[in-house]
Amino acid sequence: MEKENTVAFKSKKFAIRIVNLYKYLYNEKKEFVLSKQLLKSGTSIGANIAESECAISKKDFLSKIYISFKEANETLYWIDLLYETEYLTEKEYISVKSDCEEIKKMLSSTTKTLKKI
Repeated sequence: MEKENTVAFKSKKFAIRIVNLYKYLYNEKKEFVLSKQLLKSGTSIGANIAESECAISKKDFLSKIYISFKEANETLYWIDLLYETEYLTEKEYISVKSDCEEIKKMLSSTTKTLKKI
């Protein structure tokens, strides 16, 4: 069972949040393009972390973590864009952005630690 403080746990919870945000943007706001990009990058973070758990080497593991890191960065871009185009309220924006930044920091820390080993 995943512990609540792990990046795998947080990224899965974040992916669920992104799926629900996508449904809201699609159904309520009738936003179809940006929300799809957010859905892809926001759920890819956790998918790559899950894939990293079956890595065949340290290099493979690090590669998947880097991909997750880049997907988190892309997700922040879409979140910013959705806010700046007024699809997200300030409260929604701050909340979802904060979650994504936390995951990105955890991934950054992981990559720095692994480089030292």
